[in-house]
Amino acid sequence: MTSAPPLPAFFISHGAPTLPIDEGAPAKAHLERLGSTLAKEVGRPRAILVLSAHWETAQPTVSAAAAPETLYDFHGFPEPLYRLAYPAPGAPDLAADVAERLRAAGFDARIDPDRGLDHGAWTPLLLMVPDAAIPVLQLSIQPAAGPGRHIAIGRALAPLRREGVLILGSGAATHNLRAFRGQPPDAPAADWALAFADWLEEAVAADDEAALAAYRSAPEGARNHPTPEHFLPFFAAYGARSPGVAGKPVHRSMRHGILAMDCYRFD
Repeated sequence: MTSAPPLPAFFISHGAPTLPIDEGAPAKAHLERLGSTLAKEVGRPRAILVLSAHWETAQPTVSAAAAPETLYDFHGFPEPLYRLAYPAPGAPDLAADVAERLRAAGFDARIDPDRGLDHGAWTPLLLMVPDAAIPVLQLSIQPAAGPGRHIAIGRALAPLRREGVLILGSGAATHNLRAFRGQPPDAPAADWALAFADWLEEAVAADDEAALAAYRSAPEGARNHPTPEHFLPFFAAYGARSPGVAGKPVHRSMRHGILAMDCYRFD
């Protein structure tokens, strides 16, 4: 009897919370296709583990709510956005398993029994799995820990891919909101944002872990990521890849001229 192929891991640029209602966004159309495409390829996941840029803790922490609430962790957006909800079930037993695997790998992992789903989780999942029927849990990031620790977290969790768990890093390929000047969604891409996005694609194709971990030294790296939280989920997804298998972009687009909505797949 042959075992099922491992699920891929993904890094998703989730963009603004308005992505589910942004009808002109190419990334929205991509995510709407991605869920069904993946289900046809490898079947529906038994659970989805999301590492979101919007949950920061001192130590890796796993959400274990049986029925996680939809968190509106933003303000000042259009009122229809606050009527959206993502009532996916949680996965308390899997949360305990994830925490134990991290502890076995040397991490001081914790469990949060009440944490809901922040918009880094539910906005892409609303598009990928609109029926909200797959259990979802989250794992926090640690901005002070750096890329190497998040790669190690991904490696510790990589075996879950063979157990039907979809590992999803949710952040942003570029994220300098200080440079946002009210540009329209279809504004031309800034040269400095494209420079980093192009470098990222090349570094992933080369599977250059050292270069990726030193991303702030890449072309316009510090300018595109003045703070690390939106890029750290990338490293967890990257760490979950199979050894010797380079990742690849499955979508590239730009929104508001500075937000690369790029998504990467790691097999």
